[in-house]
Amino acid sequence: MKKLNPYLTFNGNCREAMKFYQKCFGGKLQLQTAGTSPMSEKMPAKMKKTIVHASLISENFVLMGSDMVAEQGLIKGNAIAISMSFATEKTLRSCYKKLSYGAQQTYPVQHSFYGILFGSLTDRYGNHWLLNCSKDQ
Repeated sequence: MKKLNPYLTFNGNCREAMKFYQKCFGGKLQLQTAGTSPMSEKMPAKMKKTIVHASLISENFVLMGSDMVAEQGLIKGNAIAISMSFATEKTLRSCYKKLSYGAQQTYPVQHSFYGILFGSLTDRYGNHWLLNCSKDQ
């Protein structure tokens, strides 16, 4: 395995969330709607604007997402978090501040007892983020 890429599932707000993450992290955002997919003809008109697949691509990561939810519906939980490592304290703090908009800040950015700068939050879309920086380079 060369890379692990988080894939987030949303309930109709994938476009909004991925644009928000693009503002937080930068990168190039690619969105494919149900209306532009091969399954377009089989979709009800109200679903044509939903996101089938989104990719936020940067030099260091790919964050993916979709509005396509399984039959049981979207179940958000606390069993998974997205961990991001930063090269500098400044970039970590900047990202944490951006992600904090409408979020529940579970652990403010601070130097931890295990020697890294760390902060965590649950963003306004219900996704859990762990941000860390071992030292400024």
